[in-house]
Amino acid sequence: MYLEKINSPKDVKKLNIEELEKLAEEVRKALMNRLSKIGGHFGPNFGMVEAIIAMHYVFESPEDKFVFDVSHQTYTHKMLTGRKNGYLYEENFKDVSGYTNPEESEHDFFNVGHTSTSISLASGLAKARDLKEDKENIIAVIGDGSLGGGEAFEGLNYVGSELDSNFIVVVNDNQQSIAENHGGIYKNLQELRDTNGNAKTNLFKSFGLDYIYQSEGNSIQKMIETFEQVKNIDHPIVVHINTQKGKGYKLAEDNKEAWHWCMPFDETTGKTTVDFGDDYDYDTLTADYLLDKMKKDKTVVAVTPAMPETIGFNIEKRKQAGKQFVDVGIAEEQAVALISGIAKNGGKAILGTNSTFIQRTYDQISQDLCINNNPATIVLNYTSVAGLNDVTHLGIFTISAFSHIPNLVMLAPTNKDEYISMLDWSIEQRKHPVMILMPGNGIIDYGRIADKDYSNINKYKVEEQGEKVAILALGDFYQIGEEVSKIVKEKLGFTPTLINPRYVTGIDKELLESLKDKHKLVITLEDGILDGGFGSNIASYYGDSNIKVKNYGLKKEFIDRYDVEEILKENRLTPNQIVEDIKNII
Repeated sequence: MYLEKINSPKDVKKLNIEELEKLAEEVRKALMNRLSKIGGHFGPNFGMVEAIIAMHYVFESPEDKFVFDVSHQTYTHKMLTGRKNGYLYEENFKDVSGYTNPEESEHDFFNVGHTSTSISLASGLAKARDLKEDKENIIAVIGDGSLGGGEAFEGLNYVGSELDSNFIVVVNDNQQSIAENHGGIYKNLQELRDTNGNAKTNLFKSFGLDYIYQSEGNSIQKMIETFEQVKNIDHPIVVHINTQKGKGYKLAEDNKEAWHWCMPFDETTGKTTVDFGDDYDYDTLTADYLLDKMKKDKTVVAVTPAMPETIGFNIEKRKQAGKQFVDVGIAEEQAVALISGIAKNGGKAILGTNSTFIQRTYDQISQDLCINNNPATIVLNYTSVAGLNDVTHLGIFTISAFSHIPNLVMLAPTNKDEYISMLDWSIEQRKHPVMILMPGNGIIDYGRIADKDYSNINKYKVEEQGEKVAILALGDFYQIGEEVSKIVKEKLGFTPTLINPRYVTGIDKELLESLKDKHKLVITLEDGILDGGFGSNIASYYGDSNIKVKNYGLKKEFIDRYDVEEILKENRLTPNQIVEDIKNII
């Protein structure tokens, strides 16, 4: 094997073309070995094998600096920079993350997991290089999907006008984002591919950048020749390469969207080896509900920034929705402003995406949406500690980040019926912008009847009246509250008051005041960090009273690839730990 002997990029440079091609075959086998067992980003990595081998053959990493956008395509890079065991041997899988990570290697410069950032980050490296009068190559790698994000345009604009030194942008054009690409720039990319880079209109040249095109992005020989052309160049240039997403695995080549990212699977059939039970989740539930709503009301429109399956809209369901489904591409800011405009003009707009990506839209949510108080709905997936667990994809900051914005009504449903009721109310009401947090603990469907009207803003719901201790259990931590209540009854001999707050963004002063009569302790439970969260508002309200308040949530920290149960225990968020605290306090 060649890959087993690669300990650094210096070993790559010792191989001839035939040996490099065999190395590429071994890299794909190693990718398959890891991805079939633990999952990860499949298509982007399979498509960039040859280009990244060529980059390490030509350039001098880490002296020459590579910055990868999103890090979706970095597995080959990791293998060639001393981390091959994380792909060859199952016992080493946990040694490497799915993204670039400076703690792993000197060949990585940033923790990157969000899109459209590589050009801007790399431009900072280039500016510092120039100030120090150094001479290394700075290479930013970005996919055509990521190229549609606003920060990518800002980076191109800066580099094309402000840098007069070495800067190389590798545009990996595989004609696919997560789903299909959306946006006017892709018409120009098509023209450039069709004309072998000679189209009259050239997006990159319009920014002041030099440009070359390589149609054979999956040829190691051609990619080496291309990178040798631009190595040590004295001005910014775009290297536009055409690659095949998922190359080397026919199922991924034929179905790019499904194989952008994968769960563990059987290599022969491509079928996942993970048992999802009945495979019905909030994504599917949301899409089914919205499709039915769309059939009855032509003003209902679902909007997503390149994350259609976050709210269950697979290819078939997007076809069913037609013009009532809009994918704006990787452009969250556009998505928020778009739904605000739709709502202003009488439409019923629902934006769906992952909570980690909505962080980029704080200004639009505050300025474009909430100051104007337009009645649009934002539905967020993976807002839970039980959701995505890479450090770049955490949803646990959502409540603290957005709940303090005036006019925004943030709702935290506790089960399936409450989620659908809140979504339906939000779409039909015309007074407030609303953000709904999808529960992160699976579909829970039992006998608690959900209200249909949430117009009485910030009115909490007492699910069980009791004494001594009041449990305010928010959203998908409500079930923890139920279990705490059960244990208190069994072990402490009294019935606590169990409250479903429902509203994250306000306080039910009347209810909180009434608790003072028969309660000594109020505890809050929330699926997010405590700093600036729901519980801190409750504690602040009771600050000048005799009521004791104990907040339960997560401490403010970046956590990476964690075990959910361990994190809950570390934060004393298990029912038995909470009951132990209650006993000690009262």
